Amino acid sequence: MKIGTFTIGGGYAMIPLMRREVVERRGWLDEESFLDVLSLSQAMPGVFAVNMATQVGYRLRGVWGSVAAIAGNVLMPIVFILLIAMFFQRFRTYPAVEHIFMGLRPAVVALIAAPVVGMARTAGVTWRNAWLPVTAAAAIWLLDVNPVWVVLATLAAGLCMKPRCNTGKP
Repeated sequence: MKIGTFTIGGGYAMIPLMRREVVERRGWLDEESFLDVLSLSQAMPGVFAVNMATQVGYRLRGVWGSVAAIAGNVLMPIVFILLIAMFFQRFRTYPAVEHIFMGLRPAVVALIAAPVVGMARTAGVTWRNAWLPVTAAAAIWLLDVNPVWVVLATLAAGLCMKPRCNTGKP
């Protein structure tokens, strides 16, 4: 509920708060498990933040943990959205309100961009393989390539780059 209440900007803006709360403060997941949950949440249909909450809740307390995590994640944003919707039409043309929203945009971008570096390190991104996420982002953003094709291409590239196991088998 804390994450859902104090995060502006949607699911991706929640990543640094979720990581801090789930990995650093509470120790519910280690860094690698958090990245696994993050990756799976992005691949699943539906709202990203709810997918994250569902998985973390399930890992901690099973089905009831998922239900509690979902409720906690969506309850306050729903209340806020309803309150804003009731008053926004009346105040949206006020210059102060427009300035507030313009000021929030860079903050949301920073909230989304900040965890990228930490997650990249944990995910094993180095100078040697950093071209992969950069190329994927450029293909989606600049060339308007469908993200499904980018995911499939990076999956294939990642499999080709994966080091061999220490089992002695190829």
